[in-house]
Amino acid sequence: MDTMEALYTRRSVRKYQDKAVPAELVEEAVKAAMFAPSARNQQSWEFIIIDKPELMNEIPTFSPHAAMAKGASIGVLICHNKDYDVAEGFFPQDLGAATQNLLLALHAEGLGAVWTGVYPREDRMAGFVKMCNLPENVIPYSFTIIGYPEKEPEQPDRFKKERVRYNKW
Repeated sequence: MDTMEALYTRRSVRKYQDKAVPAELVEEAVKAAMFAPSARNQQSWEFIIIDKPELMNEIPTFSPHAAMAKGASIGVLICHNKDYDVAEGFFPQDLGAATQNLLLALHAEGLGAVWTGVYPREDRMAGFVKMCNLPENVIPYSFTIIGYPEKEPEQPDRFKKERVRYNKW
């Protein structure tokens, strides 16, 4: 899949086949996430791959928009490690870019995924901190639920030329 095709066809997938996702595909996607740009090249990310069914089923109890984790085989929690912070305040952009790289890499491998927001919602952050035993210097940012899509998602055209301006409003 070329880059433009991946960008135009990636969609959030919330229903998955009852089929295990190979760990190697997820690890390759995490590698792609680590190639995202980051402010001052700080790369303050940490990744936790969650593949235990009991943990996946627990996630919706503290992250209400992650109901699709229940029954999914695997997910990736992306966190910010304050120890690597050299561009204070930029980790949301950095980890957003890493999450997007993860989503695109998964899509390119034929997997479906959905980005569920964690940061800055305190209840969701606290749930992941507790569940994953995160140290105090690590902030959970996003959780991506992964699986083989139950069906092919629709591909609407999202381009809106009227929202593009040149040089000034």
